[in-house]
Amino acid sequence: MTSIAIDGPAGAGKSTIAKKVAKELGYIYVDTGALYRAIAYYLLTQKIDIEDTIALQAACDQITVTIAYENDVQQVYLNDDNVTPYLRTEETGNMASRSSAKASVRAALLDLQRNMAKEYNVVMDGRDIGTNVLPDAEIKIYLTASSKERANRRYKELTEQGIAADFDQIEADIIERDARDMNREIAPLKQAEDAVLIDSSDLTIEEVVKTILSIVGNQ
Repeated sequence: MTSIAIDGPAGAGKSTIAKKVAKELGYIYVDTGALYRAIAYYLLTQKIDIEDTIALQAACDQITVTIAYENDVQQVYLNDDNVTPYLRTEETGNMASRSSAKASVRAALLDLQRNMAKEYNVVMDGRDIGTNVLPDAEIKIYLTASSKERANRRYKELTEQGIAADFDQIEADIIERDARDMNREIAPLKQAEDAVLIDSSDLTIEEVVKTILSIVGNQ
């Protein structure tokens, strides 16, 4: 099996790029961020205090997260309920960033991610895929973009959906999330030593996909 790990900060375009690369190669796309968001959604709806280690561990023990593919689109199931439509809110994203720093949350998903890579050719994106989840991945990409460009993308995404958005607040949230992800004690966001750096600030989606496919082709 071949694994492609795509890491990078929030809003860098990892999911969009990874989906397209997987489709081009006929691989399975695994959106690990959605898995963490599913746990975050549970923690929010159950009003779990993530600083309460015992309560958080108890919550994780009650959570089962699985992935299914319907019409080639990844669906995330939380305790047998499809929670995919609820995972993209800012509140869930921020909780995912905070809760993913907790050991019990990361442990809950680590085996699921590794087992998928053993069973399928995968393109997996996240924060620590190349450094922690799949350290032996054949291809590693670190995809980034400036905080301003990432905020601009998110702002456009929200406004196109008719959702009121504050650009400055979005960028501030992104910068804060970057700091949190890069400075957490467990599996912090960082570029793997053998990862190829791609800055997508001034690149189109198609250009990034083409670059990654050329890297795969040269292996």
